[in-house]
Amino acid sequence: MLTPLHSAPTPDTGEASGCPGQTIMRGMSTAPAIKIEPFKVACSSCNLRELCLPVGLSKPDLEQLDSLVATRRQVARGDTLFRTGDAFQSLYAVRTGFFKTCVSSEDGRDQVTGFQMAGELLGLDGISNDRHSCDAVALEDSQVCVIPYDQLEELSREFTDLQHQFHKIMSREIVRDHGVMLLLGSMRAEERLAAFLLNLTQRLQARGFSASSLVLRMTREEIGSYLGLKLETVSRTFSKFQEEGLLDVKQRQIQILDQAGLQRLVNSSNC
Repeated sequence: MLTPLHSAPTPDTGEASGCPGQTIMRGMSTAPAIKIEPFKVACSSCNLRELCLPVGLSKPDLEQLDSLVATRRQVARGDTLFRTGDAFQSLYAVRTGFFKTCVSSEDGRDQVTGFQMAGELLGLDGISNDRHSCDAVALEDSQVCVIPYDQLEELSREFTDLQHQFHKIMSREIVRDHGVMLLLGSMRAEERLAAFLLNLTQRLQARGFSASSLVLRMTREEIGSYLGLKLETVSRTFSKFQEEGLLDVKQRQIQILDQAGLQRLVNSSNC
């Protein structure tokens, strides 16, 4: 099953721009200017510490991590944190906001590969060959903590707890990929969308938000790209869920009325 999808739920009814025109211009070598700010809140006092890299670390380890995570970046809605082919230097912990990752197919279309919310890491794709293999685009005004990877590696060798937690995060990404493969390979459209919504609400609930009310940060087209569905199918399935009393849908505002019903749809794929 998918792991938590990411977003900081603040009301928004406008359409997210995502990748401009759903196609990123690869010829542009310079990324949009990203505002860099001094780090003001230490990992040890961050309210996301139980969801992010510092989870379970001792106080001395947290103090070491505080010295490593020295800057934050503000990324405006629609701007790119990094692009395919950019040199890999840092990981990014999402502090506020919501991102999508996407890759460009041979025909020029963008395929959404994931959604990341507060407490999750971006940039793991760059570890294998020292270059990023996807684009990370902010779906709303967001803020990330910058974690220089070479320093993280050095610190991980000294503190086994940090190394263990980092391995757990990488394993979580593998599980996420397996969940997407399951969605795309064996589930009908209704089952895919139900699993997506349940996963999203579970992740938001872990961050202290409602388990039944949410504001979608992504467009229906982006949801379709992620789930392997056409835009028309996504829209039709939302309408079907509303007619059946599973959801109350008002543009991007979603109220889950029958969580058990959604869960039964997902479970039916295993029968």
